[in-house]
Amino acid sequence: MIKFIGVDDVLAVRSLVLREGKTQPEECRFDTDNIDGAFHLGYYVDDELASIASFHPQNYGTYTGMGYQLRGMATIEKLRSQGLGTKLVNFAVVYLRGQKANYLWCNARKKALTFYQSSGFEIISDEFEGYGKIPHYAMYLKIN
Repeated sequence: MIKFIGVDDVLAVRSLVLREGKTQPEECRFDTDNIDGAFHLGYYVDDELASIASFHPQNYGTYTGMGYQLRGMATIEKLRSQGLGTKLVNFAVVYLRGQKANYLWCNARKKALTFYQSSGFEIISDEFEGYGKIPHYAMYLKIN
């Protein structure tokens, strides 16, 4: 089941998955977590938070219209490859259409390119080093 959740709810999964448990959950806050228009989604399997994603209004480069950035997408290891992340992205796209957003973008880890491409995103940048010197690409998905 997908739910809108609070930022405090996503921190433990961010720490475990995105920081490999090397940081405390409180250290996994983003400066955009509480800005106007930001929201967080969680996919629950039974009562366990299995997958998360955070979104906030943010334009990318010279792209026009209202943009939203997807950050902190993560699924706990034992429940990966079951389509939970795809369902979160699809839910967010429907919600963002209702908010009149024009596009969604993210800085995707190189190892996650296939996931984002299968969700309709396209690469819009050269490879760059993101957090932890991990290879990333900016990716774009048209909404409206």
